[in-house]
Amino acid sequence: MKISDEVAAYILDLLNEADGTAEIQRNELANLMGCVPSQINYVITSRFTPEQGYIVESRRGGKGYIRITRRPITKSDMIMHIVNSIGDRIDEGSCRAMLVNLLHSGVISEKTAKIISVATADKTLYSLQREQRDIVRCSLFKNLLLVAE
Repeated sequence: MKISDEVAAYILDLLNEADGTAEIQRNELANLMGCVPSQINYVITSRFTPEQGYIVESRRGGKGYIRITRRPITKSDMIMHIVNSIGDRIDEGSCRAMLVNLLHSGVISEKTAKIISVATADKTLYSLQREQRDIVRCSLFKNLLLVAE
């Protein structure tokens, strides 16, 4: 397991034990995990973001701390995170994988997933040149997600 994974798992354990809020001291955690403090910063900024359902507060200085609070992610938050993270193109397989994840997490209904799947399928977009399909599919996918449910 990579050190980043170990640090993230440790922080998640702290959050679970403390009902969703954990305070850490960066240098102490770095010593405990056997890494440099910047590694702790990296994990926090990449894995504990608002889009992933966390609020991070910090206080600098000798008695400084980093407080991480888990907040519930709404369906709207989840959809906006996906829409903002996709970019300007998406292939059919990636689109389907995201739909499956959204369906299993309860963000969209089975009917909505089927409609978006059909609308973004290669079969539907066959009249477009291959290099244009992923661009059009991306636009369709994003816009359909934004109006879903």
